[in-house]
Amino acid sequence: MTPEELALAIRAALQASVDAGELSLTVPAHVRVERPRSRDHGDWATNVALQVAKGAGMPPRAVADLLATRLGQVPGVQQVDVAGPGFLNVTLDAASAGELARTIVDAGTAYGRGASEAGRVVNLEYISANPTGPLHIGHTRWAALGDAMVRLLRATGADVTAEYYINDAGGQVERLGGSVLASLRGEEAPEGGYSGEYVDALAAAVREAHPDILEQPTDEALRLAWDVAYPIQLAAIKGTLDHFHVVFDVWFSERALHDSGAVEQAVERLREQGHVFDREGAIWLRTTDFGDDKDRVLIRANGVPTYFAADAAYYLSKKDRGFDEKIYLLGADHHGYINRLKAIAACAGDDPEHNIEVKIGQLVNIAGERMGKRLGNALYMDDLIAWIGSDAVRYSLARYPADSPLSLDGEEMRRQTNDNPVFYVQYAHARTAGVARLAAEDGVHRADGFDPALLTDETEAALLAALGDHPRVVAQAAHLLEPHRVARYLEDVAARYHKWYDTCRVRPLADEEVTDLHRTRLWLNDATRQVLANGLDLLGVSAPERM
Repeated sequence: MTPEELALAIRAALQASVDAGELSLTVPAHVRVERPRSRDHGDWATNVALQVAKGAGMPPRAVADLLATRLGQVPGVQQVDVAGPGFLNVTLDAASAGELARTIVDAGTAYGRGASEAGRVVNLEYISANPTGPLHIGHTRWAALGDAMVRLLRATGADVTAEYYINDAGGQVERLGGSVLASLRGEEAPEGGYSGEYVDALAAAVREAHPDILEQPTDEALRLAWDVAYPIQLAAIKGTLDHFHVVFDVWFSERALHDSGAVEQAVERLREQGHVFDREGAIWLRTTDFGDDKDRVLIRANGVPTYFAADAAYYLSKKDRGFDEKIYLLGADHHGYINRLKAIAACAGDDPEHNIEVKIGQLVNIAGERMGKRLGNALYMDDLIAWIGSDAVRYSLARYPADSPLSLDGEEMRRQTNDNPVFYVQYAHARTAGVARLAAEDGVHRADGFDPALLTDETEAALLAALGDHPRVVAQAAHLLEPHRVARYLEDVAARYHKWYDTCRVRPLADEEVTDLHRTRLWLNDATRQVLANGLDLLGVSAPERM
């Protein structure tokens, strides 16, 4: 019996009590079951009696007692206990609990996927680093988390578009062009500019494309430098993300917003909404009406649009493209953007509590030093991948909440020991694959038998309970946009599997006959492999067969 089947059984028990006149209430559409904190309290627990007691006009324990009697008669339920103010603790019989192994194997990659977020149409924008240099350790965190969020939302039925906003307009254009030109001239980078080997490499590419660039007027030389350097740097960013197994559906150009007139059109649309005003020659958006700390300039007195104007136009573009929800993943230095982006949403006629969500990621440190793109010795994403490996980097970044500052030890992330969480989980998967290979050599095949009632060992019950929790964990992680819940869950599954492996044999001893117990345990072994593989895939991490 799966948690979903138990939840349906509980709803049926409620409905039966209503039909029998024992209860007068509206049966909830969904009943939540969870694993109790202690295995001594059974396999699953529900607070549904507390949830419906007020509507029934009865004490929660009285409702729980009625449900316990009916649930105790459900096939597969061994025992139902009422605890505390009215919690129901349910213990399944071994056969019912063990049937989950076959359910998981039969479902394969679909196990854990569902429709809890169906109906959501989401634009999830993340990284969006300026195309003025390689992606660094800070961007790496959002790459790992953002891609995992996309995978989780899709696994639970949401319609998600992953988007990268290319900041290819404004001051950064001049700064990159100026930095490349300075390198060509053998000069220091301009104030606020960029340095490092990548700038010198871009300069060499510019010189190759335009051998006479140093003979050109400065304005023309800057344009030529940008025109060559920009597509090279953007292609490098895309290549890095490809190595990190991160794929974007849309690469949206800020320059295209300006060139199309969308910025000016956005200002007029917001004016029609009644939120734009003129003052001191500039055009402003009255964002203080919606919680911002001050009104924001859209068009400066000299007629030049601000970054905020582009932000407004970009938000309206997302709205026009049919995205009901716009999720922004921003860096630690962008706290001030939360209220202003929500104000844009409100000015555009959207609900800032529903149509927009802004998540802020905290800083990542390595070896105790904060990495910055403009430092010539910065640690870039390519360096991280080459040094530590994509899997270890992705998993290590995904297993912590985005809003917690993070300090990484590269050598620990590379270490192949049980103290390294990614190795611990991947090794568990590789061990399940090894067990299956060796079991086949010994003549143990799933197709020859399955008797879930034989899975009576305590470690088997604990492992099955954890496997059954996978769909709930995925649904919760998707809804909260918290991939770390999946990582921590996988570590729990791995721990329970390793303990079971040490206690229960899948392969027969030397002269032992192959029995249904061996075959049934192989089902459990393979079910564990499937859950580990499915969970790792949600984090963008591979599930190796051998290590």
